[in-house]
Amino acid sequence: MPIAISINTEQINKLDLSPAKSVIEEILQTGASATSEQQLSFQINYDRPEEDPRELSEIDEVRLWFIRLDTLYPWLPFLLNWQNGELARYTAMLVPHEFHPRSHEIQYNPQALELYIVQKIFVLTDWLNSQGIPSKSKLKAMALTFGIEMDDAFFDLISTNPV
Repeated sequence: MPIAISINTEQINKLDLSPAKSVIEEILQTGASATSEQQLSFQINYDRPEEDPRELSEIDEVRLWFIRLDTLYPWLPFLLNWQNGELARYTAMLVPHEFHPRSHEIQYNPQALELYIVQKIFVLTDWLNSQGIPSKSKLKAMALTFGIEMDDAFFDLISTNPV
């Protein structure tokens, strides 16, 4: 069942995470993290002049809000709706990129994207294990959505050296 978090200009400008916190905390309290996999999306209502050509991920205030959110919930990508582009949009808030308006494509800085994916795999491996959710295939699929193929040996290394 899809879950949407709505945020507006005032909440973004004040770094008010309460709309996200209430939804995410409810998911955690009900133990629905496994059933909420890839169900979460954001409805971002950020006021800007009509002539402002920037994408939301190019607006510093919006990016700052998402950086703050990611600090609180670094495992959040697991819950994002990957099929509807929510994972890519969330990642664009955190990773340097260029947006190509004609093709509507995001081109991430390759090194920054690789570091981001590896960091998320570390975080998500630990979090998913704590939730009792098998992680290897899910995390390989997440990396693959960005064109990054992860070797099984990397996951074996993580599992032999838990935090």
